[in-house]
Amino acid sequence: MKILVIDPKIAGISGDMLLASLIDLTGSFDVVEQLEDEINKLENCKRFKVEVKDEDVGISAKKLEIEIDESRLKHPKGLKKAVNSVVKNLDLSQKAVNVVNRVVDDLINVEAKLHKTNFHLHEIASLDTIFDVVGSVMVLDKNNFLEADIYSTPPVLGNGYIEMEHGKIACPAPATLEILSKHRFKYSNLPVNMELTTPTGVALLVNIVSSIVDFFPPMTPVKVGYGTGTKKVDGLINVLRVVEGEEFRAVSDKIVILETNVDDVSGEIIGYTINKLLNEGAVDVFVTQAIGKKNRPVNVISVITDYKNYERMVELLMNETGTIGVRIYELPRLVAERVKKKIEVEIQGKKYQVTIKISKVGRKIVNVKPEYEDLKRIAEDLRMPLRVVSKIVEEAIKD
Repeated sequence: MKILVIDPKIAGISGDMLLASLIDLTGSFDVVEQLEDEINKLENCKRFKVEVKDEDVGISAKKLEIEIDESRLKHPKGLKKAVNSVVKNLDLSQKAVNVVNRVVDDLINVEAKLHKTNFHLHEIASLDTIFDVVGSVMVLDKNNFLEADIYSTPPVLGNGYIEMEHGKIACPAPATLEILSKHRFKYSNLPVNMELTTPTGVALLVNIVSSIVDFFPPMTPVKVGYGTGTKKVDGLINVLRVVEGEEFRAVSDKIVILETNVDDVSGEIIGYTINKLLNEGAVDVFVTQAIGKKNRPVNVISVITDYKNYERMVELLMNETGTIGVRIYELPRLVAERVKKKIEVEIQGKKYQVTIKISKVGRKIVNVKPEYEDLKRIAEDLRMPLRVVSKIVEEAIKD
């Protein structure tokens, strides 16, 4: 099973350091070009140019050099619109899109909480925030890390004072601390007179990581990547380290199942709740019909989620359905390692790219399945029944 370890206990984490380290790890330079092209199409962008360079900071690391000429975004709707405009033209999975939206929402919500009546976007208003967030998630998605276990060591925050739009304040930055508090995410520190972990870096970290660890988990290391930022820190190698590893097992970390019975909630509310839970990061949601107290028909809503998110899912479930109780089960689960690859399929003289998901336990392939969204796209384009398209693609996979 694939593992990714992010190691911000060395020198913290920022959005550009995470993206640079992932590029160094995976060699996904094409992500930079695609994303640069999409950002240059935005109305408020006059020029956006990115160069990935090798930098020797004691260790050879990748560094992003960005040239920006822009009109800064001032309102949350403008930032969300810009992010959606960029994302819709990229080949991202729905899971990746959801992660991007959660990161952006965290950054916007923390600005709203800190500035209240005088609220407008501050440090997150630049196009490089969009580049760092979407780019990092895109590399993770492209290399199947969003389907893997992602670990992080506690990020070091730094000390001293930082310059904000309204003046100086002691580290950590208020937005960084708010995001860590919201997600109950453990941090560490070093006696360095500088900000080491930024709001964008920590917003990405809390939304992609499965587990926080003080030490690297047992694994077979495969590749290592290093990314550096623009700051120079005396006596400290200013890098973010990411490590890809393999763990040959079929048991993942424990998962949480939430369950509640509702007998007075309409189908529309249940449907809306299911979609909202999935968009907020639930692994799966399903509804079972049953007979409850006084022989009344009830719907049992079950939510599968990871441990990190279960409290937020409980709150969402109670708010949306009005239920006054949620049962919580913590269980181990068996999972197969899953990787994705693209194949070309020709149907009625037209060629299509189809993503197939390959599930393995150890070195044994246990299932191969085409991506539903790709089959749907082909069926709609050719006006063919989905089952016919599915059969043709499955035959191509066998070949």
